[in-house]
Amino acid sequence: MAQLEASAREADDVDAVTRAVLTASRVLTAVSARSLAEVEERVTLPQFRMLVVVSGRGAIKLVALAESLRGTPSAALRMADRVIAAGLAERQPDPDDRRETLLTLTEEGRRTVESVTARRRAGIQAIVQRLRPARRLALVEALDAFSEAGGEPPAPVGAHLPPLGWPT
Repeated sequence: MAQLEASAREADDVDAVTRAVLTASRVLTAVSARSLAEVEERVTLPQFRMLVVVSGRGAIKLVALAESLRGTPSAALRMADRVIAAGLAERQPDPDDRRETLLTLTEEGRRTVESVTARRRAGIQAIVQRLRPARRLALVEALDAFSEAGGEPPAPVGAHLPPLGWPT
C-alpha cells in the first residue's frame, strides 16, 4: 500500500513539474519571439538556432551541423542555403578535405546572433530580477538539473545564450 501511495505521489510530482515546465516554456517562447522580432523578416527561429550553433562552434561541416540541430543533412543544407541567401552565413572549402565545405557566419550573421541574444538575455534578466534571491538560486539548481537530464551541456559563462534548447 505504501509503495502504491509513493508511486502516486511520484506521478503527481512528475505531472506538477511537467505543468510548471510547460508554463515556463510559454514565457521563454514569448521572450524568444520578442527577441527575434527585429529580424523575423530575415531569420526564422530554426534558422536562428542554426546561426547560434555555427556561432558557438565556428566553421562547421553540414553533417555536424545537422547532428547538432538533431536534423537531417538535407534539411540542414536547405536551411544553410536560406541563411546564405540572407547574407548571414557563407560556405568555405574545408582546408582538411577539399571535397567538404564548411559553413561560417558572415559579419552580419555574427551581429544578428549578438543582437538577438542580447535582447533575449535582457528579457530573461528582467523576469529573473523579479524573483527573490533564494528563488533565483533554487531556479539555477532546478534548471541545471533539468538541462543535465535533457543532455544539454552547461553554457560557458559569458557565452551566447542558446535559443533555449528548442527543437528546430
